[in-house]
Amino acid sequence: MSKLRVPIIIVNYKTYTQATGKEAIKLSRIAEEVSKKSGVNIGVAPQFTDIAAIAAAVSIPVFSQHIDPIAPGSFTGHILLEAVKEAGAVGTLINHSERTLKLCDIETLIAKTRESGLFSVVCTNNAAVSAAVSTLKPDIISLEPPELIGTGVPVCKAKPQVVTETVKRVKSINPNAVLLCGAGITKGEDVTTALTLGTMGVLVASGIVKAKDPKKVLMEFAEAITNST
Repeated sequence: MSKLRVPIIIVNYKTYTQATGKEAIKLSRIAEEVSKKSGVNIGVAPQFTDIAAIAAAVSIPVFSQHIDPIAPGSFTGHILLEAVKEAGAVGTLINHSERTLKLCDIETLIAKTRESGLFSVVCTNNAAVSAAVSTLKPDIISLEPPELIGTGVPVCKAKPQVVTETVKRVKSINPNAVLLCGAGITKGEDVTTALTLGTMGVLVASGIVKAKDPKKVLMEFAEAITNST
């Protein structure tokens, strides 16, 4: 499996109306346009029902927001890895703070994604959990203290020591680990700070999805990466 190009911006659409159905496709085309213009890799994580349409409409990486640690069979209402892959997802978020999992399930999902050729983006809430997850060697670890998600207060500024401690502990276990920074990211300067602290990009949601001008903000994020690398 080839690696994802980093630095990277991943936009989590959650279940916002601004990123549902036709609006999700529209936003994904904006992300693609900014990615092509800036040269910065931008991925999107839409709702499950929008994955196939978005994957068919754009050439940027599309991620699932979650998958369940199940095999094909009698699991009504669950999310199957094989299904999101068939729909066109190249990877998946795992253990987002709004969809947390047990460590044993995280381990199972990382193994399943690796076997299936999907990228794993494991969300963590602190340095200790990040260190534990790093032993499982996911493709990406994204640090997101849940108390800052959606606040507009970026973790990289509110709690920079949490980011630097996470980078230090994770790199001591897996020097090749790729870390992202999330929670409260709304400005280009937040992205610059995140990179300065040792991460390789950001996982963002409302800062893009609910912005008055998503294209403008995404371009600001992309320029921050370009100017920092």
